[in-house]
Amino acid sequence: MRKTIFITGTSSGLGRETALYFAEQGWNVAATMRSPEKERDLTKKENIRIFRLDVTKPDQVKAAVAGAIAAFGRVDVVMNNAGMGAFGALESSTEEVIDWQFAVNVRGPINVIRTFLPHLRSNGGGVFINISSVIGLTTGMPLQSLYAMSKFALEGLTEALYYELKAQNIRLYLVEQGGSEGNNFADNVSWSEAGDIRAYDELLVKVKHLIATAGPELKSNPREIVDVVYGLATGRITTFRNPVGNMSKMLLSLRGSVPIEEYLEKIAANFA
Repeated sequence: MRKTIFITGTSSGLGRETALYFAEQGWNVAATMRSPEKERDLTKKENIRIFRLDVTKPDQVKAAVAGAIAAFGRVDVVMNNAGMGAFGALESSTEEVIDWQFAVNVRGPINVIRTFLPHLRSNGGGVFINISSVIGLTTGMPLQSLYAMSKFALEGLTEALYYELKAQNIRLYLVEQGGSEGNNFADNVSWSEAGDIRAYDELLVKVKHLIATAGPELKSNPREIVDVVYGLATGRITTFRNPVGNMSKMLLSLRGSVPIEEYLEKIAANFA
């Protein structure tokens, strides 16, 4: 019997790559996205079904989960991949942007997890794979306080749920990715401009330039991340936290080698 994976955020990047790879390996794939009417490629795969899903809308989450279970009979693995980045000075961020960042990157996975729990419990267990970021373990640049907040929160949520769901044979894993080729992070960033506040102008230019010009030495093949996800889904990998990619390894190596005060100063020096 084929196993089934439910993936959020499959319209591009890692979500799309993962959906295609799992389908090639013979899995059923419930691929979700906010605008399924725009999708052309995934619909060509016999074992992929597309479902409309904005993870911030609980009613859509319930409908997508119910649709996936109806289509395939059961879901074995859930990959919380959908996410966005709100970048910019905290001082200039609107209430709407602050709430939106939390809603997509934290409340979204919560909505999906809560909805799936009765189904996984009735199956005797299952797997949640939450796509985090190296920024959920250590910060790496300015003007990302909201994004870092959301990923730190996802890390804490997942770790606490590990205890909560262990007795139900429901396993949880984290993947902390950095930059990857073919997945333009800049396309998934929403910038809060400083407006009349001039104090952040120079910093904004430097951070945008860094993101736009990040070289191949900071990027990894997205298949490396997909391989980790597949390993977690199949039980070949059982590591709770899984940093993947050159950027993740570089930042975590630096963070682990010096006191936090020195780490913060080293990062800050890049933007002085």
